[in-house]
Amino acid sequence: MRQKDRATKQLENQLQRRIQGQKTLKYSLSLCYQVAMKFSFWRFSYTVVATFSLLGLTAASGPESNIQDVELKIGIVQRFGAEATAKLQLEPTKGDRLKLKFQTGNKQQVVVTNKPVKLETVMQALPQPAVEEVVILGTYRTFETAEDSAKKWRSQGMEVEIAQPERWQVWAKRDVYSTPLLRRLLLQNIQATNGEKVYLDTKITKQVPRVSWVVDGKRYSLNQLEVTTDKNLIRVNKSDKPENARLYAGRLNLQPNAYGTYTLVNEVPLETYLRGVVPYEIGIDAPTTALEAQAILARTYALRNLRRFAADNYQLCADTHCQVYYGLNGAALKTDKAIAATRGKVLTYKNELVDALYSSTTGGVTASFSDVWNGEDRPYLRPVIDAATNLWDLSKQSLADEKNFQKFINMQQGFNESKWNMFRWRRETRLEDIIKDLQKFLLSKNSPHAKFKTIQAMAVVKRSQSGRILELAVKTDKSTFILHKDEVRSAFAAPTSTLFYIEPLNKGKPELWGYAFIGGGLGHGVGLSQTGAQNLAKLGWSSQKILQFYYPDTEIKILSQEIKL
Repeated sequence: MRQKDRATKQLENQLQRRIQGQKTLKYSLSLCYQVAMKFSFWRFSYTVVATFSLLGLTAASGPESNIQDVELKIGIVQRFGAEATAKLQLEPTKGDRLKLKFQTGNKQQVVVTNKPVKLETVMQALPQPAVEEVVILGTYRTFETAEDSAKKWRSQGMEVEIAQPERWQVWAKRDVYSTPLLRRLLLQNIQATNGEKVYLDTKITKQVPRVSWVVDGKRYSLNQLEVTTDKNLIRVNKSDKPENARLYAGRLNLQPNAYGTYTLVNEVPLETYLRGVVPYEIGIDAPTTALEAQAILARTYALRNLRRFAADNYQLCADTHCQVYYGLNGAALKTDKAIAATRGKVLTYKNELVDALYSSTTGGVTASFSDVWNGEDRPYLRPVIDAATNLWDLSKQSLADEKNFQKFINMQQGFNESKWNMFRWRRETRLEDIIKDLQKFLLSKNSPHAKFKTIQAMAVVKRSQSGRILELAVKTDKSTFILHKDEVRSAFAAPTSTLFYIEPLNKGKPELWGYAFIGGGLGHGVGLSQTGAQNLAKLGWSSQKILQFYYPDTEIKILSQEIKL
């Protein structure tokens, strides 16, 4: 036995003895990590790029126009190949041509064409079945809650990564816990020491998707592809309808992800990226100062969230899990002017980029960070009554009180969002549908409570100062359990926010028919309300005043080396 193998075996034996003795989790995980490193030739450090030299930024010592742009990596098609019939068509603009670069052996090859190229997936059988497995430490609705969980695991000596196969998950780091033995030792250790609901997700793969394309009658099939054009413009179409093509600036990379499929990544400058975000997030008809506020927030959000998809080797997605980004089809003069007018401007708190969260509609009051997610509160994300005048005093009438909350949620007039159809809502849902939604949610979390047949009662048992549900109790024929915070939006289809109360409905019959969900708002309600900001802009408020209203004690600054990312 080689010296390295003997050392590894000694560590494994030591770890097993610790598991049998059920010593502290942190110490055992440290041993697990030492063993894992014997199997790892390199480590991909989970860090956020926090230096401006790496981002390509220069200090903002001169005019705003001299600020160097930042290159972003956006996953515009995240899991291509998940369906065997998946297709993508890449098209050059008029008078341009596609340049397709790929590696064949040790040689880089370039194919040029002025015609559309269709990427197709074909399921390819493996010579023998492959075992793919990962230790899943938790499943969550949002990145924010997953990141808080990851932070706790790291504090106990665990190497983890955040992934998003469908829902957000925290995984034991694959390149560290890289063998079946290590993964099982880790799982056994965690279960023995603190009883966490972790599990080993094992899949037997018999076939994998392969991407192929045809140029000038020749078919190519490779795992990675870079696509550029002379004009830096490429159309991407996920359907057979030409009108559905989306126009993207920059270049595209098709690359493998962590789930056995592929991601189409758009590498695009930040200021150009904003041209594909602002119109879709707030609309092109919003008042000018609301557009400017949205542009500052979108820029801040992007720079603050570059770490989200480190497991898949890109930075941001293109949907509501990040910011909606649909390319340049929707770019308009009005939004372009707002982006240009705020070039390089970000929102800061004590010289650090803020967590620039925003939502469609608050329902009349903004939420604290911890009202929705686990983790430390941000001082600038706190409850604010979403009205231009003082309609409600939270210091005297806390919305944590159920009577106060129901009184508040039945108020209709005087708020920034009063005229918006999602400001207030009532949804009546049959018990059968509620049961089906809840079972699906619990199964996705691998919860032991999922095996119930009927719901006997539900009740809100705890609210935050902003009225958001912190705990909702559910009694079933099998058990009673608590749904926490944003879980209540995942568990039921009816509510569009956590700002609601419930009423049991009998519909004239002795048995329970279902529940009415009565509430307000659309989205998490933290930070700026896009609907409210438009109303304040119509009242003559500047973008600076709007942002300071929703994010108290913050400052707008020009991006520079002094600002912490």
